[in-house]
Amino acid sequence: MNPPQLLYALALQAVPNIGDISAKKLIQHCGSPEAVFKETKANLSKIDGIGTFTIKHLEEAKHLKAAEKELSFMEKKGIEGLYFEDSNYPFKLKHCIDGPLVLFQKGDINWDHAPIISIVGTRKITTYGLAQCEKIIETLAVFNPIIVSGFAYGTDIAAHKAALKHQLQTVGCMAQGLQNTYPKAHLKYRSLIENQGGFVTDFWSTSVMDPSNFLRRNRLIAGLSEATIVIESAEKGGSLATAAMAFGYNREVFALPGRITDHQSQGCHNLIKTKNAHLISNPVDIPYILNWSLETPKKVVQKKLFVELDADEKIIFNYLKKESKSPLDGIAIACEMPTSKAAYLLLNLELKGVCRPLPGKEFELV
Repeated sequence: MNPPQLLYALALQAVPNIGDISAKKLIQHCGSPEAVFKETKANLSKIDGIGTFTIKHLEEAKHLKAAEKELSFMEKKGIEGLYFEDSNYPFKLKHCIDGPLVLFQKGDINWDHAPIISIVGTRKITTYGLAQCEKIIETLAVFNPIIVSGFAYGTDIAAHKAALKHQLQTVGCMAQGLQNTYPKAHLKYRSLIENQGGFVTDFWSTSVMDPSNFLRRNRLIAGLSEATIVIESAEKGGSLATAAMAFGYNREVFALPGRITDHQSQGCHNLIKTKNAHLISNPVDIPYILNWSLETPKKVVQKKLFVELDADEKIIFNYLKKESKSPLDGIAIACEMPTSKAAYLLLNLELKGVCRPLPGKEFELV
């Protein structure tokens, strides 16, 4: 999309009482975002649902100025704006009636020719949930999917980390402008994800963080993918809202069962019981039901070792290169750093696909 049209699309977002659905209705009637602002009052008043209040605000110059300011901010921060009619706008999301007029993204995301799976679940994920999440992504890795989640505690970050480990693209859907990180504890994962996927949102940089933002964010998680997997959920929770949205978009939903007494599996059991989700008895159920083909081999993401490693990571990398494998304590002593710091750096190296843990708290290069 050429910059002038993106500018007018942003300006349209700034107009009070115009949401994604009504904005698309206006554009369909007028031909383009720019044409909406140049249309006569008489013609605008003929559009169903567009009243005099909205028409009056379309005449105000402040909305275009706000759009210019936001566009300038995006350019400075390396944030890309995808208009819903652009060819590079995510295909599945384009077919959601309430999909964002403009999707903001940052990172290195390639939406083309890859299946997209959303993984959601409780923030209080159990060891069982963690193991199954890892097993599911490991099984799906051969199909080279993009793993989408919400970058929150628990299931979300577990899915992102497993995707990084298996060198898959992963995308975090944010409930605020992309210049912010929430939760702040996950700041250490931002650059890793931006190098192997990225982040998306439909919130402007001026948006204020509010709990209600998460429901709006969840529609992106549901709408981007062809299927949503619920790992664990209590009887009530945000992941169930995401599953309901995915079901409403006519997408497949999968739920991982637990024991009937497990509190964190009650939501999944209810989804299965009401036939709103497929039961996952084995991770291979997912590609089978989705009818995925293995004709296209997995695309391996090339490691950019010396680009991504910082000075301390290089010290550990060079030590393991020389020693083949070593326990955590041995690495810390040899590299002259606290064990806690060595453990943190080894986690980063593992997420970058450089090293892997072995039994007995040993580590080796991949």
